[in-house]
Amino acid sequence: MTIHFIGAGPGAPDLITVRGLRLIQSCPVCLYAGSLVPAEVVAAAPAGATVVDTASLHLDEIIALMEQAHRAGQDVARVHSGDPSIYGAIGEQMQRLDALGIPYDIVPGVPAFAAAAATLQRELTLPDVAQTVILTRTSVRSSAMPDGEDLATLGQSRATLAIHLSINNLAAVVRDLLPHYGADCPVAVVYRASWPDEKVITGTLSTIRDQVKAEGGVTRTALILVGRVLEGRSDRSSALYGREHSHLFRPADA
Repeated sequence: MTIHFIGAGPGAPDLITVRGLRLIQSCPVCLYAGSLVPAEVVAAAPAGATVVDTASLHLDEIIALMEQAHRAGQDVARVHSGDPSIYGAIGEQMQRLDALGIPYDIVPGVPAFAAAAATLQRELTLPDVAQTVILTRTSVRSSAMPDGEDLATLGQSRATLAIHLSINNLAAVVRDLLPHYGADCPVAVVYRASWPDEKVITGTLSTIRDQVKAEGGVTRTALILVGRVLEGRSDRSSALYGREHSHLFRPADA
């Protein structure tokens, strides 16, 4: 048997990968993070499958369910939101499974920042504007940030920032980034990207706090994007499709 860690994508049921969906459809056990994974995704589990919402369970209880499936020789679809490599809390699960000798694999998913960019119809890297995207978060009760990874430090890069799990720290986000990005720097807050109740709030570092307060109901599932790329403009096109740019698939004229 195998534990399949599956990225369910950002929320829309049809944004799960074909591989992930097929595993959910075939596994006799499905454990899913119900606080973030829509029920429509795990509704694809086969008839008679054991389907458990793990939102209320702690790590020991989740591992115990995996051990039980292992003893029974049953494959497990362990479904997480977005892509499991980003704030997926799978590292601690894999560490425990390694100790128990239980095999597992990982199926990537569409990450929230990609879904947010699609909603905004923005490319997060533009020539001469930004060629780096930093995925980060701020310090919260559950986990502090390592030294050197605070926003005040990361902001010195002036890269495009995708700030997760930090909407309740928006005041600190604005405070730390203002000196580096400027008050007029575009900001987008995307709440529950790709869900039916998706909300998008766009503004600048000087206005976004008041805008989010005025909107109301924007909670922990919101992503904050910061950077000049959100203006959607660059004075230079990418060389990739430039007439004078040759490469393996488009050789220079002889």
